Amino acid sequence: MTPHLRPASLSDLGTITRFRLQRTNWLAARGSDQWTRTGRGLPIETFVRSVAQAVRNGETWIAEVNGEPAATITVNDRADENLWSPGELADAVIIHYMIVDLRFAGLRVGESLLAHAACLARRKHRTWVRLDAWTTNEALHAYYLRSGFHLARIAGPEATGPSRALFERPTADWTAPHTSTYPPLTPATTEPTLFTLPLTPPTTWPLPHSPFLRPHPGVVAEPGPAPTT
Repeated sequence: MTPHLRPASLSDLGTITRFRLQRTNWLAARGSDQWTRTGRGLPIETFVRSVAQAVRNGETWIAEVNGEPAATITVNDRADENLWSPGELADAVIIHYMIVDLRFAGLRVGESLLAHAACLARRKHRTWVRLDAWTTNEALHAYYLRSGFHLARIAGPEATGPSRALFERPTADWTAPHTSTYPPLTPATTEPTLFTLPLTPPTTWPLPHSPFLRPHPGVVAEPGPAPTT
């Protein structure tokens, strides 16, 4: 399965919000407070405003499977205060809002999003791909460890947000794709350009008949909230 990635537009905000609400409910049903108000997650209204600004900045992407929105990721060079040092930020891209629609869980869509972040890091000559994960979500931490990241540290008490588990992976760990043409980093007001991340040989099924889609996947959600600045 080879997802297509395109820059998100403001018309995708409803889809991205649905991804967030879907995952929040799924996590809550499993005892996690990630993204909830009680867990000090961003209120959904603040989340929408933050994503909208990221979309306008050309920082948010949509992954599609057979033409259906399947996941989203935001990649920039910012983070909440007191997580990463200025030097760490200067030499990395930072992942936020990585969420996979539950219908497409298990298809390695998250893997393609992480590879895309590495491609953006390479284009910016950044050495690292970094992210902050919800501090108490150990299943999410395990996901990133399986994905080749390592735990840099748990941020100290000066970082007061709920996502203080800091993960990183060297950009060089990803093999640069040879067949993709990457669109310029322009705001999403321009016409989106589709491209493909060649991860595995693609196999295509009409979406309603795909043998891989399942309603209750046993996977974890992707990274926690991005900064609101």
